[in-house]
Amino acid sequence: MPARKLKVVVTRKLPDPVETRMCELFDTELNLSDKPMTADELVDAMGRADVLVPTITDRIDSRLLSRSGERLKLIANFGAGVDNIDVATANARGIIVTNTPGVLTEDTADLTMTLIMAASRRVVEGAEVVKAGEFQGWSPTWMLGRRLWGKRLGIVGMGRIGQAVARRAKAFGMQVHYHNRKPVSPRIAEELGCTYWESLDQMLARMDIISINCPHTPATYHLLSARRLKLLRPHAIVVNTARGEVIDEGALANMLARGEIAGAGLDVYEHEPAINPKLLKLPNVVLLPHMGSATVEGRIDMGEKVIVNVKTFMDGHRPPDRVIPAML
Repeated sequence: MPARKLKVVVTRKLPDPVETRMCELFDTELNLSDKPMTADELVDAMGRADVLVPTITDRIDSRLLSRSGERLKLIANFGAGVDNIDVATANARGIIVTNTPGVLTEDTADLTMTLIMAASRRVVEGAEVVKAGEFQGWSPTWMLGRRLWGKRLGIVGMGRIGQAVARRAKAFGMQVHYHNRKPVSPRIAEELGCTYWESLDQMLARMDIISINCPHTPATYHLLSARRLKLLRPHAIVVNTARGEVIDEGALANMLARGEIAGAGLDVYEHEPAINPKLLKLPNVVLLPHMGSATVEGRIDMGEKVIVNVKTFMDGHRPPDRVIPAML
């Protein structure tokens, strides 16, 4: 008699190749409508699943986990970040949590550089002028931005993505600086030619561009607080492709409106999907809809990571991308 397939419930629509393979391997319940599940629907899903495959938009907190029942044994998150899941509570209930690290590094770094260039060179402002039919011809003093070559880039968080951003920035002739919990290895420091700052305050006060590439944890909530944002130079640009909660969005919007910071490029927001109304009205801000990992290749790679984690768990082994509270 063949072994029983694991019951896997997927909370959102995933790429077709990923869904097809999941249906081949597991007893898979898909969400073809792609409508986000309510809290009660998530509880119901956890009650009938051996494995839940949520996304970063599904908030699985201790209250929901307390109602999950006894069947759920694995939460295989479709995403690298796990701040949407109360991992400590899940572990206490005997539920393993996995994520999809590494596969989004290059895509997110690409988009980070895109925002750095777009904000520095006022790309979106210029495109909107053309679309509105207001382009009157070239002028020597109109729509002036700032070049990247020679500028100091301060990276907050020098993990996989931060290092990938540094490699791109170096190719553009930028001077790479970074703040991290600890310095990178001497080999990586030599490769990137980067300067380590133990003091985030001191780094912020000296940079032309700041790139946020750290995860959202209790320790990084509002890491760029109103006080720290005031340390930035008036010509500085802030780019965030990590998590919106790392920046005090209200303070950032106010400073941008007053011209105390030159510009910003944001792909994530503090109260996503809601965006501070002030940001929407500012011409010196480039706003994107959380698309840092939005490539066909990246999303399929994420799905394949999920499948490997579920399959490994099904075979009785430790999933390769298990997340434990000490890692957060």
